[in-house]
Amino acid sequence: MPFEKGDFLLVDYTVRVKETGNLVDTTDANTAKQENMYDETRVYGPTLVVLGKGWMNQFVEEEIMKMSEGEEKTIEVPPDKAYGDRDPNKVKIYSLREFTKRGYDVKVGDIVETESGRGVVKNISGGRVVVDFNHPLAGKVLVYKVKVVRKLADAKEKLLYLAVRHLGIPGEELKVDLDEASKRVTVSLPGKYISRRDLPYAKISLATDILETFKDAVNEVVFQEVIARKSEQSQKS
Repeated sequence: MPFEKGDFLLVDYTVRVKETGNLVDTTDANTAKQENMYDETRVYGPTLVVLGKGWMNQFVEEEIMKMSEGEEKTIEVPPDKAYGDRDPNKVKIYSLREFTKRGYDVKVGDIVETESGRGVVKNISGGRVVVDFNHPLAGKVLVYKVKVVRKLADAKEKLLYLAVRHLGIPGEELKVDLDEASKRVTVSLPGKYISRRDLPYAKISLATDILETFKDAVNEVVFQEVIARKSEQSQKS
């Protein structure tokens, strides 16, 4: 049965460049490790996709809406549906002096900031620096291998996976309660994350998303940081 906008889906995916096979993104930890792209700060495993929120490439999301629970699919995304075609006008040449005056010791592959934005140094020769302001994936066909693991129906489960997505904390470390009478959601997280600089913004993002998504069911979002006493066994170990 096709899905609809607003559906909560848990999705596994791996994205590669068709031409080279280079990995772009994946929800699979083993694949990330094998390709030397593993990020210790990321939560791997099936990720939450709420259809219509624009969290995935629009072309891919439209294809997912035609799928069913448990189904796997390979989706090719052309450049015009991904990061666009390469624009030769976005490749600019600068004098090496412009960078040395600003204290830059530029090398090929460096990302630099100019009045045109952020670009990648492609070549340095004869006192000139070639900078490419195209997106690194511009002009590339992307291949998505997607699996719809399952559709979420339970409100508490939806809230939990929203928390995982926004906070970047594994679900087993979070506790999310919904008091239907008071229309209050309480999100409890371990105290070890308190010092994370991005946490205040992540909490605001989560609360905003919950209040917008559950307009009729939630009026208030409360966060609790839990600092627990270590057990004697864990202290000995």
